[in-house]
Parts: sequence; C-alpha cells; structure tokens
Amino acid sequence: MEINVVKMITDKMPTFSKNQKKIANAILDGYNDSAYVTAAKLGTLVGVSESTVVRFAYELGYESYPAFQRAVQKQICVKMTPNQRIEASQARFSGSDILKSVMTSDIEKIKYTMENMDRNVFSEAVDAIISARRIYILGVRSSASLVSFFNFNLSLIFDNVKLVQPTSSSEVFEQMLDIDKDDVLFAVSFPRYSTKIVNAVNYASAQGAKVISLTDSPLSPIAQNANYVLTAQSDMASFADSLTAPLSIINAILVAVSAKMQDEVKKRFDKLEAIWDSYDVYTKQ
Repeated sequence: MEINVVKMITDKMPTFSKNQKKIANAILDGYNDSAYVTAAKLGTLVGVSESTVVRFAYELGYESYPAFQRAVQKQICVKMTPNQRIEASQARFSGSDILKSVMTSDIEKIKYTMENMDRNVFSEAVDAIISARRIYILGVRSSASLVSFFNFNLSLIFDNVKLVQPTSSSEVFEQMLDIDKDDVLFAVSFPRYSTKIVNAVNYASAQGAKVISLTDSPLSPIAQNANYVLTAQSDMASFADSLTAPLSIINAILVAVSAKMQDEVKKRFDKLEAIWDSYDVYTKQ
C-alpha cells in the first residue's frame, strides 16, 4: 500500500540526523520543486552530499532515490495546478534535450507499468469485457482521448459498446441508468481525478456492474470500488499528462480481446473491409 510521504517524513523527523533534517525540511518546505531534482542537486541545495540524500531515501524505506522521487511526484500531481506543473517541468527539463528527456521518461513509464502489472487482473478484465452484455466506457478531460481511442477500436469488434458523454454529472447517470450486473464499466482517470468519474464508478458498483478502472494507483479514488484495477504510471511532461503507458495498456486489451475472439473478429473485419471498399472509405493509393 502506498504511503503519504509527507506524513511519513513529518512523523520520522525526531529520529533524523542533523543532515537528514536539512533534507526533510527542504522537501516539506518546497516539495513541488524538490520532487524533480536529482539526488546530487538536492544535496547541493541543502548543503549535504549526494550519498546522504540517497541514504535518506533508504531510511524512509525506499529501494532507491528514484523510487522515493516517484512517490513524492505521485502525491503532488493530485493537487498541482497547470501553472505549478509548468514550473515543475521547467525545473525538471531545464538545460536538457527536451525531446530526448520526455521520450526517455515515457519509455521508463511503460517499462515500470509492464513490470508492475498484475497479469491475472489484466486477463480477468479482458474476460469481463468479452462476456459483458453492455460495455460502458467513461473518461473526461485528458482521459477523453484515451477512451475515444478505446471506444473506436472496441466498437469495430462489438455492437454493445457505449461511450458515455459526460456533458454534465446528471447526464452521466442518465446514460448509465440501466447499468446492472451483466454490464461492465471501463473507467479512466488520472491526477487530477475527476469527480464525475469517481461518482460514476461508485454508482456502477452499487448497481452490481463489474468495474474496470484504469488509473495510476491502487489508492486512486476510482480504484476503491473497482473489481479490476489496472495501474499505469502517469506523470506530467508539463501542464499535460503523459498518457503513453495507459494507452499501451488499452492497446494490450484490444490485442488480447481480438486474440481470444479470433474467429469472430476475422469474420467481422471481412464484412467491414467489403463495406469500406464499396464506399471508398480509404484511398487505394
């Protein structure tokens, strides 16, 4: 279970050495900034060695300084405003090859997500989608692009897919009015979490529907009432979220569904190809 890093540092403060207290105070006083600097840079800022900073992370129970950094970053992303995100990203990428830094960061997120994904939960979520009477898909704001992609591709396979259009909170519930135990809700939300998504997940769960949550943490508010929680590491590149890892999970779901329904999918795409060809949907060049 993930821990509130700030609370842990505060609780352990009396046990820290003089140099550790310097690090702790720096983090508590400005952890929005300290979360995105290297151990060496943080050491320089507070007047201690890099090794002291690394040992500080170990003292808190983390396997490495980067692991400690990720915990702090995950905590602050929930509350940071767009302007605060821009400031943090400038501190993070200042003086670097931005293209390389951002793409390397995305690669690391996919690798971390892959290594930490529970394969059984993933497989069960895929089976739930295949066996559902209706598949409701919901995501807003930055997650809207993810669910739009998922809806488009899943609708090529199934006729029972419904993308919930969250114009208002009341309309979300109106579109999900008949959801029940035979249905699935696939909900997506990353920091800053959407109240609409949280409420929709709670409603679907109360109606007995199976809920698949794609989010950043088991402690996410949309994970609490989910049957299957798929976690993907999401971070900010600037004011925008990095959603590379979540998109990769969605791609994996689509591939897994098509693999388990190979014959049905082939027949369906044979029909679609004939229609696309007849009506010149795609160019033939």
